[in-house]
Amino acid sequence: MVIKIVIKAILLATSGAALNASCSPGGNFDLSIWDLQLPIGSPGAVETISSNSLQGCSGWQDFDYFFTESSDGVLVMKVPGSVASSGCVTTPNSQHCRTELYEKGSWDPNDENNRLTVTLSVPLPDNSGHGTVIGQIHILDSISTKPVAELYYSSSGALAMGVERTREGGNSIFTPLGQIPVGQIFTCEIRYESNVLSVLVNGGAPIQLSTFDLDAPLSYFKCGNYNQGDSPSSVHFFQIAVAH
Repeated sequence: MVIKIVIKAILLATSGAALNASCSPGGNFDLSIWDLQLPIGSPGAVETISSNSLQGCSGWQDFDYFFTESSDGVLVMKVPGSVASSGCVTTPNSQHCRTELYEKGSWDPNDENNRLTVTLSVPLPDNSGHGTVIGQIHILDSISTKPVAELYYSSSGALAMGVERTREGGNSIFTPLGQIPVGQIFTCEIRYESNVLSVLVNGGAPIQLSTFDLDAPLSYFKCGNYNQGDSPSSVHFFQIAVAH
């Protein structure tokens, strides 16, 4: 059997081409499959930036939330804190603020290839117990408002995956994935394929996680800075790649 792998979004820069600090994020990253949610707008109706606006060296950026770092060209995503601490706004089904990319369209977890790979650092995690969510698999909105799984990074450097047990949500099971010093660059890959959920850290062996009673719902990827606390948070991305 021949398995066809289509890379849908990948960092434009490779080992032979540095990130361009003079470009907006769309000049360094292929943002064609992503829209962006921001922690501003009105409650329940956050400002959303379309992929068309994000793309290209002159694409949209805002130096408060989503921009290219002038020193090294990385993609910076910032959140000022919580609704109570900063006045930021949330999406309809969340109490937390975010600067977060979300994948347009959905896919079937029974397919043979569904992967999100990110290389990043978290110089400023939020002050919540599990920390900032840096990546997600989310159930298709017409099926559920809940995620399948969320990848957390805490102020102590703890990396963990929280997986919902049901489509109704509210009962996540957390699996520790190790310690990464705050500010250190690392790579994570989340897979949900052939109805198996797994995560790899820094090229290690896949850690398989139960999906309990979720029953492989249609899903999509998210990545960015989904703040779970009251303090500001900042996440720096060096690579974002999706494969189906």
